[in-house]
Amino acid sequence: MLAQERAVTEFRLLERTKRMKRLRALLINGVAASLCRGVPALLPTAARRHPPRRAGSAVATTLRIDGMALGLYLLLAIAIPSLCCADVTKLPVEDRKALQDASRFHEIRATSNLPPAILALCDGGGDGKLAEPGQKWNATDVITDPALPGKRLIWAAVGGEYYVVHYERGGIDHSFHILVAKLSKDDAKPKVVWRAVGRPFKDYAAFLGALRSGKLDDRLDYPH
Repeated sequence: MLAQERAVTEFRLLERTKRMKRLRALLINGVAASLCRGVPALLPTAARRHPPRRAGSAVATTLRIDGMALGLYLLLAIAIPSLCCADVTKLPVEDRKALQDASRFHEIRATSNLPPAILALCDGGGDGKLAEPGQKWNATDVITDPALPGKRLIWAAVGGEYYVVHYERGGIDHSFHILVAKLSKDDAKPKVVWRAVGRPFKDYAAFLGALRSGKLDDRLDYPH
């Protein structure tokens, strides 16, 4: 416990100095190393080359494990936010300009005001069943009621042929999604323009702010 408390105290002191930049670089490099060679790559070089062999080395081994746990915690605390917030890369320029014209969009707070074909896109082509904002749903991987949806609408916005749907997805990883699709009167099926994940946004204006500041991630093919 003393070793952990000392490590935490030293880390807090480093945050207040310029050495924090160097620590960040070392930790990020450690993430890359751990992905290639596994968690043992996070141990100091000397510890990897000369592990304790004496019978009385249990304390040293425990300290190494505690240090690894603290190191992994710090790595996750620093690396995960940067992975979750990235520049938007897949949204076409012309569609981005259309979305940024907030005056053309009006918000919707009920699934009954959205076309079934748009709702089906949120449900991966399923029955398009989304819970209404604030209503009961299966928010975790523990299904409390099979009749309840596993996704819930937060809000939607409509502007001409554009539909923007912000919804949350339950399960092991509770996530928040943005779907942008186009559906005109002459179209038989909607066209998916863009998908992304991010944080919950209270309204369309908050979504636009996140879009401008790069707080949405469209790099990976996340489950939607």
